[in-house]
Amino acid sequence: MRFSSVVAAAALAVSFGAVSAAHAADALGAPTAKITLTAKSADIGVGYTWGEGKLTYGGKSHTFSITGGTIAAVGFSKIEGTGTVYNLHRLKDFDGTYAAAHGEATLGQGLGGAVLENKNGVRIKIETISQGARLAGSAQGLTFTLK
Repeated sequence: MRFSSVVAAAALAVSFGAVSAAHAADALGAPTAKITLTAKSADIGVGYTWGEGKLTYGGKSHTFSITGGTIAAVGFSKIEGTGTVYNLHRLKDFDGTYAAAHGEATLGQGLGGAVLENKNGVRIKIETISQGARLAGSAQGLTFTLK
């Protein structure tokens, strides 16, 4: 009896999570592309992030570089992420600086996520896995440049 109650509660929680995710995606706009990325961050008060990624848009793959900075962070981490791109109507609108409020506490391995937006209205919902030792709680700006 107890097992069936746990299964029912888990199923209910998963269904509510799926509904919440659908509403969040609607608020970001229309999904138009996917990205994967690998980056590293090194920080002592002010930090620097660098790396590269792949944008899949219109059935084609495009590589891009990542550079950026963080304020109020200390440590080092390697980040791998996947994400969904919203409101990308022209490839050239992908380039630019994306802003996000960011928080990370990694010791060993950690999970994270963010919603990034550039001045062209392109939004990226990203989920990350990080490894290292890093503490950050700040605004972050990442510049993506197609190669």
